[in-house]
Amino acid sequence: MGFAGRFVLVTFTLLVGVLFKVFQDLSAPAAIPAIDYQEYWGPGDVKNNKENVEVKSFELNYGEDVIGKLRNRLDDVPKFAEPLEGTAFEYGFNSKKLGEILKYWRSDYLERWDERQKYLNRFPQFKTQIQGLDIHFLRVKPEVRNPKRIVPLLMLHGWPGSVREFYEIIPRLVARSDDKEYVFEVIVPSLPGYGFSQGASKQGLSPAKIAVIMRNLMARLGFKKYYVHGGDWGSVIGNLMATFFQDEVLGVHLTMCMNTAPIGTLKNILGAVAPSLVVESQYKDFYYPYLDRLKLLIAETGYMHIQATKPDTIGAVLTGNPVGLATYILEKFSTWTNPQYRSLADGGLEKYFTLDTLLDNIMIYYLSDSITTSQRLYAETFNVKELSRELDRIPTHVPAACAKFRYELFQQTDWALRDHFRNLIQSKHYDDGGHFVAMQLPDVLYEDIVEFVNRLYRREDQ
Repeated sequence: MGFAGRFVLVTFTLLVGVLFKVFQDLSAPAAIPAIDYQEYWGPGDVKNNKENVEVKSFELNYGEDVIGKLRNRLDDVPKFAEPLEGTAFEYGFNSKKLGEILKYWRSDYLERWDERQKYLNRFPQFKTQIQGLDIHFLRVKPEVRNPKRIVPLLMLHGWPGSVREFYEIIPRLVARSDDKEYVFEVIVPSLPGYGFSQGASKQGLSPAKIAVIMRNLMARLGFKKYYVHGGDWGSVIGNLMATFFQDEVLGVHLTMCMNTAPIGTLKNILGAVAPSLVVESQYKDFYYPYLDRLKLLIAETGYMHIQATKPDTIGAVLTGNPVGLATYILEKFSTWTNPQYRSLADGGLEKYFTLDTLLDNIMIYYLSDSITTSQRLYAETFNVKELSRELDRIPTHVPAACAKFRYELFQQTDWALRDHFRNLIQSKHYDDGGHFVAMQLPDVLYEDIVEFVNRLYRREDQ
């Protein structure tokens, strides 16, 4: 072998060695960080705070003084620009459909506000102070005689959702049925800054910090072990709870499973080269072509850049502005349910959701003035030092399940997920379903959760 050949061989060997070292560094597990269970997020100095551990009943109680002002604002709707000829939702929310929804909101929904408020109060609601913040939550107990057959389930929503996402699934979870030996006791908190939960007064309330608050909430309610379900931010927070509190979380069920550690991202890219090696052929289009999935994600996340950089600016535009609030939020229930709905004149909004359901969710944001504080979670996520991609390097051995719905915004193969979820015992693909599946397909989600818990349930362990 001549000099040139030896040089190429040495160079190639060094390159392989460097790449192997990089791969080792990327895939090396990290340790669980120190957790401050008492970190204070309320106003003022923590020294002046004495946490009130009482759990108080709560219910919505908005009368004509508030609803009348909303009605007046909906009476004063500006003249919208006409949609471009031949367009539907390709340029955003179609103004003709928006006008129809606003008319329904004003003339039908608000005329039945007592009925809708009663519906929103159908489940027992409470507030309690955790780390300086008043946290709102639903707690729905089953009617059973044997307490050993009750399984606690914490359900976490995301943005722009609310506790309202779970109203259709809760009755089945807490009811006796032939498909399970147990019944769930369901706890559904409003995330800090969402709905009727107080927003932080201090900077830095990231998903990792919220995971601690949610754990402390469950401890306050007397639960030492429990299951967690989450979607959107709820998936991120639920994942972190299963990472930090592995002795407490019995199992974690997610609809948007992610491993954002560098090794997970690398495996996403490598899988695009030879997808048949990492996923069954019938599910390949859930993940690939990778560039097409990436383009869709970019097209649907413009809001994320705004909220991660200037949440208070867009929040000021939407606060107290029912027209802007409805437009901004309802658009997500169109294209995040199915991106093809952008070509439909009505955005496909009523294919799965009723207008009452959609407006219930809008009312929670409107009545609580929580749009700004809810959006700050994006800024806190991308501004913190401990980004989720670093925390995902911490392996979790908690039993995990991933329910993968075809039109979810973000998908990862099990090959990429297993570096983080070391005990991924259930991963199922569904040919329908989008981002708000608890509202869209509650029966399908229910069956997936029950199938997962059935794999783990042992009466004597609960």
